[in-house]
Amino acid sequence: MNNNIIKSIRITLVLTVILCVIYPVAISLAGKLSKGRGDGETIVVNGKVVGYANIGQSFTQPKYFWGRPSAVGYNAAGSAGSNKGPSNPDYLKDVSSRIDTLLKYHPYLKRADIPAEMVTASGSGLDPDISPAAAKIQIKRIADNRKLSVQQVTDLVSAHTEAPLLGLFGPSKVNVLKLNVALDELKK
Repeated sequence: MNNNIIKSIRITLVLTVILCVIYPVAISLAGKLSKGRGDGETIVVNGKVVGYANIGQSFTQPKYFWGRPSAVGYNAAGSAGSNKGPSNPDYLKDVSSRIDTLLKYHPYLKRADIPAEMVTASGSGLDPDISPAAAKIQIKRIADNRKLSVQQVTDLVSAHTEAPLLGLFGPSKVNVLKLNVALDELKK
């Protein structure tokens, strides 16, 4: 019995050192070596931080690309999904309202043309990226609002489309904040 207690204490101490000291230090060092030095990749415009590349932000003006809806109002301190199932009446009402808003600002679209990600919140509520298809449906609205050609905006979206990691992992994606910053710089 005493032998088991001593083994249990030893294993607890070893795991405490590994999980509470070595692992956090290793992760912190890896973060310091990464882009952003562990503080996140900030997007800076004219010397001012306008956001983080990996945290979604709310863009509601018609002259900007819109990201995925957020169940937490884009509050990074409260990252979470809505936890509402697909048959929940409140969820269905939210999705229907989002579809109506998209159709109002994109009268050239049909309901079937709207990518699901544009009307459903991500699991974290902070998704910074949209698919190229979600960006594509917004090109005409952006071009009209900014008095740009559709081709100019299409080229900008293409330039900001990131391929899957190593060509294999994950989908192609477009970072909404980076795209909107580039859109503002296009007008200068």
